[in-house]
Formats: sequence, structure tokens, C-alpha cells
Amino acid sequence: MSRESARAVIAQALSQGRTNLTADEAGEICRAYGLPLPAERVATDAATAADAAREVGYPVALKVLSSQITHKSDAGAIALGLSDDAAVREAYGRIVASARAYDPSATIDGVLVQQMARPGREVIIGAVTDPTFGKVVMFGLGGIFVETFKDVTFALAPTSPARASEMLGEIQGAAILQGVRGEKPADLAAIADVIQAVSQLVTDLPEIDELDLNPVIAYEDGVLAVDARIALRTSEHNGRPRPPRDEILASMRRIMMPKAIAVIGASNEEGKIGYSVVRNILDGGYQGQLYPVNPRGGEIQGLPAYTSVTEIPGEVDVAVFAVPAARVAAAVDEAGQKGVAGAILIPSGFAEIGEQQLQDDMIAVARKHNIRVMGPNIYGYYYTPANLCATFCTPYTERGTVALSSQSGGVGMAIIGFSRSHNMGVSAIVGLGNKSDLDEDDLIEYYGEDPNTDVIAMHVEDIKDGRAFVDAASRVSKQKPIVVLKAGRTAYGARAAASHTGALAGTDRIYDAALREAGVVRARTLEDLLDWSRALSMLPAPKGENVLIVTGAGGSGVLLSDSCSDYGLTLMEVPDDLGLQYKELIPPFGAYGNPIDITGGEPPETYRKAIRLALMDDRVHSLILGYWHTIITPPMVFARLLGEALEEAKAAGKVKPVVASLVGDVEVEEACRYLEERGVPAYAYAAERPVAALAAKYRWARQAGKLG
Repeated sequence: MSRESARAVIAQALSQGRTNLTADEAGEICRAYGLPLPAERVATDAATAADAAREVGYPVALKVLSSQITHKSDAGAIALGLSDDAAVREAYGRIVASARAYDPSATIDGVLVQQMARPGREVIIGAVTDPTFGKVVMFGLGGIFVETFKDVTFALAPTSPARASEMLGEIQGAAILQGVRGEKPADLAAIADVIQAVSQLVTDLPEIDELDLNPVIAYEDGVLAVDARIALRTSEHNGRPRPPRDEILASMRRIMMPKAIAVIGASNEEGKIGYSVVRNILDGGYQGQLYPVNPRGGEIQGLPAYTSVTEIPGEVDVAVFAVPAARVAAAVDEAGQKGVAGAILIPSGFAEIGEQQLQDDMIAVARKHNIRVMGPNIYGYYYTPANLCATFCTPYTERGTVALSSQSGGVGMAIIGFSRSHNMGVSAIVGLGNKSDLDEDDLIEYYGEDPNTDVIAMHVEDIKDGRAFVDAASRVSKQKPIVVLKAGRTAYGARAAASHTGALAGTDRIYDAALREAGVVRARTLEDLLDWSRALSMLPAPKGENVLIVTGAGGSGVLLSDSCSDYGLTLMEVPDDLGLQYKELIPPFGAYGNPIDITGGEPPETYRKAIRLALMDDRVHSLILGYWHTIITPPMVFARLLGEALEEAKAAGKVKPVVASLVGDVEVEEACRYLEERGVPAYAYAAERPVAALAAKYRWARQAGKLG
């Protein structure tokens, strides 16, 4: 059967109003794509069923053909292991009767007579149409394993041969396929070929909503897809309009570096959003033109006010809206007449409370004028290179190279507080709210070319256009780390997200696969998002996988080692010559393996020499330090000697990632702050956090090809 014939099968089913294909129709389509299925024939009575069984070869299985009965086992409409004509005739009548009893309204087209497959290892290969990412292919162990353990992995379709092969090792039960207890491995290449073929099939035939091959029997020398189920979709999902990349960048440049801003709904009354926005822009040091807009005109906070944005002389790049939701669409229309590039919609009262039509009407007006919309339901945005605080939240001017965004105002304030208290500094903080138009991929496109941004960090409740996000992130993450905290991972969290921003939370495993393919470092907690963003901006890229731990406390060394294992870091095998140097340095009751334990009773000079050995040896690619507070080497003494050692190493051209765990009394907090100012992510009272931060840098470096 040709691939064009496969399209004809689908077209015929849809013309008949059917969204489920029969087993023989599904088999025809699978064979058109080279998928290995058992020999099979269609029979319409008991006699022809017996004839068909002899043709395909005993033993056989019988399955009722009905597009209305998709789960044949539930209906008792399947018979297995039939070994002669009499058994086939009896089974034909029995399963047809069971099917009619199960669903009297179902159309029975006969039975499918299929050669029984010999036993092997069962896997499931399928595909679904995800509302966010489109066609996605799935792989996992089949049979009871998929139902009991849900041990599956996903990839965006179509997959490459390399990606299909990677999927085989991503499930927890991978060892079952690789061979255990003397069993030979399954034909992994054949399984990967089926994954790739399925991914191409659903890409070529977008009318397919779901496809299941379960089970696929894997042998030492091939595979066989025993059962195929295909469900169709009656309409295609129409994605949101996506401007060309050059248009996205042109708009984003005007939004992030505006020469003129209008505040619509500006006010002289303290406590109003329109007052706070104007005040923050003024106090933040913005050097461009600022135009308050209020129907009453007059003067607002020392600036002449205009009754309409259309009355403003000269060009306006950005309009910040601080008016009620019902008045926004009309105000956007006026902004469009003025040629505004970006509308920053602070007001709530749109899709997040069920007013989807109000939001859609506003967006239609914006698109008519080619205005990009940020929000609605946001706190505004900051861009420190432009001294821009277009928000009603606290002013913020600390500059850095991390660009952050969030859908939640509360999370946005947490970002502001953390960055200020940890002396991180940012290039941008952006609220996205309902994401009626501008979303993460627009920001990624801009940050990718922004010389002021080195790290991109995002709090996400949903992604509106999954493919656009993956496309942008895949390109930008090769040069700049992207960290994403995806909220709504659980069923409870997904419901909360929907009520908060009108978001539709996707299946978390699919998000996980898509983010991984995009080269994104995924954070699981807000603390991780903030910790890792800071560390990624501070740490140089490692040149290899060898991680060395140097500690003054054996207990800390054990905790740090455990964390390295948890986060996928490789503790180096200490070379003999380096081990001997450490042996000469530390007391006899210390340890010179990995971790290097110099013990807690050593003076500052021992710390200095131990750190210097690690920094100067090119075989050590990254260093984790575990400091233990003693009066012999107080926290600030340790911090200063580490800072000096780093400067010495840098002067010698030895630059590598260094993180530190400091345990002890409260003085360690001051030492941590001192080290952070010198580019060392340092954590008080914690063993896991420095390791997790270093691991985030490694995850990015691996996917970006930065490791030697």
C-alpha cells in the first residue's frame, strides 16, 4: 500500500463521520510506512475465518472489526491462540456475539484473523497530538508495565534516528531490553526504526490524533507490532498567528529600548496604578520621553498630560495601560493609530476570570494595528540597560546579566527580592500574565541577540505555541543558558494554573521531553530557578566532567558526594601524582581520595594549598568546596584566601567553575556574600544547593557542546 492510499483510507473514514479506524484500516496505514505487522486477513463469516487462518498459518488470533469498539478486550471481542479450524469457527461466533452484546448499536464488519506472534519482550510505541507541542511520539515498556508503572518517554515528532535511539535508554526499564540474567538484548535498532517511522507517519498524516502500537514484540532479530489502534481528529488546531522573526525582533527592540513611553491612565493620586507606573519610570532614571495620558489633561507628576495618545507629538514606542479592562480595547485602537509598537497591559479582568471574549476582542484590535501585547494581568516590566521600571511594583535598578520572566506577579516579586538580596542583578524582569500575544519565545528571540543578557530564566504556567518555543530555545540555548520553572506539574497544580491565568497546562511528561529537546535546564522549584540563574551567570563553562571535592569536614564530603550522584556529576578518579601531593599536605587521619578531606583542625595555609592544587591542575575541571567553621580558620579568613587563590589561578589562565558549601555559625553568611561578589556561588548551611547549581551549568554545557 502506498502512502497516498493511506490518505485515502483516512479520507474515507472521515467522510463517513468516523474518528476511529478499524484494525484492518489501521494495519493498512502502518504497512504503508513499513511498520512490521503479523500476517492477517479479513473474514466476514466463520467459514472464511477458517480459510483465512490456514492462509496466515496457525496459531491465530481473532479480533472483531468495528470502529465503534476500540477496546476489544473489554468487550470480550478477541480470541487468542486458536490452533485449528473448529476453534476458529467457534471463536468467530462467540466474539461477534460478545461485541453485539457489549454495544448493540455498533457496526460489525467481520473479524480480523491474525497470525499469533511468538513471545518476546513487549513495548508500546505510540503518538498523540498535544495541544501545546503538536505531534509527539511515545515509547515505553508494554503490557502490564505501561499500565502499572507508566514508564514511558516522549519526543517531538518527527524524531531523528539519534533521538529515537536515545528514547530507548530514557525509561527506567531500559535494562529489560538491553538483556538481563543472561538474556540477549532485544533488537534496539529495530525498535528505534519503528519509533522514527511512527513519528513520520503522524507528521505526514496530521488527521491522526492518536496512534497506539501495543504491544510491539521485540526479539533479538526484529520486532512485530501485534495491535494497531488509530483515532482521527475532525479538525486541525489552528495555531496563533506568528510574525516572522525579523518582525518579532523589530518590535521587541522598540519595547525593551523605547525612546518614548505613554502611560494611559496616568494619575496624580497616590495608591493608583497609574500613579505608581509614572513614579517608577521617573525614579528609575529613564532618559526617554514620558507622556502621561488622562482624559482630564492638565499636569501629572510635573509632566504635561494628554487627553489621548493620538495627541502626543512625535513617535511613541510603548504604551503602558492602567485603565479598567472594559476600556482597554478602545485605548489600544488609539495607540494603534499612533503607531505604538508595544502595549503593556497591566489591568486584570480578562481570560483569567473567564472574560475570554473581552481578551479576544482586544487582541483583534492590536493585530489590526500590528501592536505586540504584553499581558494582560501583569505587573509590568523592567529593563535595566534602559533604566526602565514600567511597573507598579517596587523600583529596581540593580544591573546584571540575567533576564527573568514570570506569569505570576507574586513570583515576579520573589524574583526581585531574591536578586536584590543576593546581589545578582538583572538585565530584565518581565511579567507575561495571560500571554494573549507576547510570550516566552518572543523574549527568547530578543534575549538571544541582547548583549546585556547572558542567562534567561522563566517561570511558566503554560506555553502557548510549543513548537515556536522549542525552535527559539533550541537555537538560543546553544549560546545562552535557559532555565525554566514549569508550574502546574501535578494535577492539582494544573488546575490552579488554569484558574490563575486562563492557562491550559499540558501533560508534564510531554513538557519535560520538549524542554529537554530545546536544550532548556528545567528547575523543579522556585528556589532552584533563582539559585541556578545566579550560578549560571557567575560560573564559567567547565572544560570536562572531572569534579573534585575538597572539604574540611568528612560529613560534608559525604553529603556533597551523595548530591553529585543525585545530580549526575562525575567525581574524578584522583591521579596518583595528585593524590600524593594531597597526602603530603593533609594530616594522616585525613583522606586524599575524592572527596579530599583536609580535616577541620587545619590552619588557613592548608586550605590555601589544597585549593591551589585543584585550581592549578588542568585535570580537575570543576571544584566543590566544603568549608567547616572553626576558630582556627574563621569563615572570612577562608573566604578571603579562596578569593586570592581564584585571582592567582585566573592570572595563570586557570579558570574553572567553583562552588562552595559553608557550614557553621552565622558568620558563614557574611563569607558567602563575600564569595558571591567574587563569582563563587556559595551557600550557607547547605550541601545540596551548590552541587545542584554546578549540575545546572553542566547540563547546559553538555547540550550546548561546550565540554571538551
